[in-house]
Amino acid sequence: MNTKENVIEVKNLCKYFGDFKAVDDISFEVKKGEIFGFLGANGAGKTTAMKMLCALSKPTAGEAFVAGYDLRKDPNKIKATIGYMSQKFSLYEDLSVKENIKLFGGIYGMKRKDIEHKTDELLNRLGFMNEKNVRVKSLPLGWKQKLAFSVAVFHTPKVVFLDEPTGGVDPITRRNFWELIYESSEKGITIFVTTHYMDEAEYCDRISLMVDGKIVALDTPQKLKQIFNVTTMDEVFYSIARNAKRSDN
Repeated sequence: MNTKENVIEVKNLCKYFGDFKAVDDISFEVKKGEIFGFLGANGAGKTTAMKMLCALSKPTAGEAFVAGYDLRKDPNKIKATIGYMSQKFSLYEDLSVKENIKLFGGIYGMKRKDIEHKTDELLNRLGFMNEKNVRVKSLPLGWKQKLAFSVAVFHTPKVVFLDEPTGGVDPITRRNFWELIYESSEKGITIFVTTHYMDEAEYCDRISLMVDGKIVALDTPQKLKQIFNVTTMDEVFYSIARNAKRSDN
């Protein structure tokens, strides 16, 4: 973490669908440059909560501020300030590597000269210069994931939301992917990540765990293991998730 500045502030946030409380009065803060793990069993409500923080869904009650902007008053400013990457590959597969980078740079409102300069810089850093004109659909999955993350932080957002970004890739590729996450965190970009892999939870600065729409635990991985008197995050997760009553997000 670089400073004590809060990039995300959530206060009593709720999302109801009729009588169903998908997100039920959650509150937490995330600091600048922090790698924040947002975990929960299926049906916990984490995806619904993430959609609200990305300004893709309006809250029923409560408030939230992302990068200093009010979720209710400034949803478009939030969208322009964040990065996002989902488990489902989000780039355009029929466009080339370079075309995707330049397209998303434009979508994020970057100036043309900045896009040109940073595109070549990014291609060199990823080792993709020889593949710059290759269609994305031809790339191996691990390369696609690295490219998708790099595009999500291309405009240097204050926070990037990663929704199970390493699903389906091999352990070595996952480790390489987390090196990119660490690099971005060191530059001051806040990482908000959901994952099903509990070994990845160990890489986070802090972790929140949701059950049935509520946050039931929030602390560092080491502290959570001490609280539950276990040795792995798998055991922490099992101790909490076994009490879940819901099965759908």
